[in-house]
Amino acid sequence: MRIWPGQPYPLGATWDGEGVNFALFSEHATGVELCLYDHADDAEVSTRIALRERTNNIWHVYLPDVRPGQLYGYRVHGPYKPEEGHRFNAAKMLFDPYAKAISGRVKWSDTLFGYVAGDPAADLSQDKRDSSGDLPKCVVVESAFTWGDDRPPRTRWNQTVIYECHVRGLTLNHPGVPEPLRGTYLALASEPIIDHLLKLGVTAVELMPIHHVLNERHLHQRGLTNYWGYNTIGYFAPDSRFATGALGAQVQEFKMMVRALHSVGIEVILDVVYNHTGEGNRLGPTVSFRGIDNLSYYHLNPENRRYYIDFTGTGNTLNMLNARAMQLMMDSLRYWVQEMHVDGFRFDLAPALARELYEVGRLAWFFDIIQQDPVLSQVKLIAEPWDLGPGGYQVGNFPTGWAEWNGRYRDTVRRFWRGDSGQLAELGYRLSGSSDLYGRGGRNPYASINFVTCHDGFTLHDLVSYNQKHNEANGEDNRDGSDENYSNNWGIEGPSDAANIVRLRERMKRNFMATLAFSQGVPMISHGDELGKTQYGNNNAYCQDNEISWVDWNIGDRGRALLDFTRHVFSIRARNPVLRRRGFFRGGPIGENGVKDVTWLRPDGRELEEADWKSPDNRVLGMLVQGQATDEVDEQGRPIRGDTLLMLLNAGSRAKYFTLPEVDEPGVWREVASTARHGYRTVKGAGIQLVAHSLILLQHERRRR
Repeated sequence: MRIWPGQPYPLGATWDGEGVNFALFSEHATGVELCLYDHADDAEVSTRIALRERTNNIWHVYLPDVRPGQLYGYRVHGPYKPEEGHRFNAAKMLFDPYAKAISGRVKWSDTLFGYVAGDPAADLSQDKRDSSGDLPKCVVVESAFTWGDDRPPRTRWNQTVIYECHVRGLTLNHPGVPEPLRGTYLALASEPIIDHLLKLGVTAVELMPIHHVLNERHLHQRGLTNYWGYNTIGYFAPDSRFATGALGAQVQEFKMMVRALHSVGIEVILDVVYNHTGEGNRLGPTVSFRGIDNLSYYHLNPENRRYYIDFTGTGNTLNMLNARAMQLMMDSLRYWVQEMHVDGFRFDLAPALARELYEVGRLAWFFDIIQQDPVLSQVKLIAEPWDLGPGGYQVGNFPTGWAEWNGRYRDTVRRFWRGDSGQLAELGYRLSGSSDLYGRGGRNPYASINFVTCHDGFTLHDLVSYNQKHNEANGEDNRDGSDENYSNNWGIEGPSDAANIVRLRERMKRNFMATLAFSQGVPMISHGDELGKTQYGNNNAYCQDNEISWVDWNIGDRGRALLDFTRHVFSIRARNPVLRRRGFFRGGPIGENGVKDVTWLRPDGRELEEADWKSPDNRVLGMLVQGQATDEVDEQGRPIRGDTLLMLLNAGSRAKYFTLPEVDEPGVWREVASTARHGYRTVKGAGIQLVAHSLILLQHERRRR
């Protein structure tokens, strides 16, 4: 085999049409070997090449006789001195951090550990066993793909509706998806799934992690797996578990999925995990970063570098203060935008990325770099604004250009509909876009990603069916998962055939969906909630790749009714620009008539006063939004008038008669959505009966002249 010097850039394995350039960063290594394999499960190396060229701590070589499909890995030589932060072990085959594809899953064995496994103190002793046979291999890929006229939809933030979903969990049981495709990228691109998304009004799918994941050994030993995927080991590699099976097919099939979703105007947002890797703490396996350059890639305890600093609850934290670790993340993000055509990212535990030493900086290096990047600054950026470190709850503190999962929206809406006291003032902020959190520094209502449920926690059905978590299937004695879910089972824990309980639970589901659809900000639906998906009370189903997590498309009459209702309320949102403003309400007069853009009402039709907001027993609220309150404009820049809408919410246990307000023009109020009744009506008289535990949306129709 011919061996040429090659180039230090780009990092990774790059096919240029004539050969492959390999480049790997390691500042502290004393030597690097490239290992080529003939088969994915081979324990024996077919060719071993010592990399002689080193430029700026990047080891590189060019092999003109290698082609796409070649399997490879690295062995990296250097000191094994954990107390100094070094954990090199040349007996361990390692993933390329820049690998574009990985052949499959690990075979768990003690050979994967760089130390003698079994004794907690034994990480000071190096294990010399070869791990090649137990680790899948990196794959050299062909990047060529026919994108045709693919264009990013670039949906405006205020018109965005996000659907958080799991590629496998959403599609595995869909009867309309061809069986060989179920659970794959191609299933998500299939006509039945796309049709479902379009009828819901979805404009963007937010995919739970599709970067190649490393399953934890303790889960493997219990017969479980990391289903959610928040344990990344390959930041450039689409996970092979979502491919149809052919070696390296995941890259092409992911691109096919993106192209298909773009063709109908649906954006693709990736949930990404750059805060930690799947290698865990000091007792975790040595499969990539730890063996390549532990001291450079990870946050280590400065007093004893044998130990890791953990802001994530997973055992380690990537060290974004290191330029090469930061480069890895930035190169990965740009790759997914430029090569894979994705439209944005949701950053898991984002404060961990912003930490400068132990504190979260609001304008930390991480944010500055992304903000100035000509590629990344143009896509959708969403933060999960909390981590497990000190000061890690940062809702509202991210800079301009970022949206955030609004955990306070979730908690407030849950507590209001549960009937908790003293929620009215907080609810007013959440319904109107959370100006108390995002109304400074040039941010907008669409900085708030509104959600009631997500992958983490109860499903919508379980939120109204369980008071307690039921995570026994996870094998942790029900200790895992949140203990405070702000849920209510409405009389019986778990499934019930009692007509009154079922009826109330179904109404509460509609209350949550309608509140989400009619709130200012960007709504996010958790997959399956619109169908009545249950996880049987499990609020931490991260390890359940089975019926607990998969969407059941055999939904029955209740599921169909909830699906129809969800489609209906989100169609109302799409038609009414006053429900998706770009700017915050001013609370003052607008237009020629000087009416307020938003008015908060009591059941007697009068405007709320300070005492009403503060009353702990007040569980009824009216929100009047004037049609002139829209800030949308047409192509000529002229304001688009919306409909005047009145949303009435009653979280109390008794019905309330609500006196309807007078508006600036004569007309009638028409009920366009109700969680307590089927069919909609024109209101006759001065008021309307608001059933307990219900929501009504009224639209004012002007009289024709």
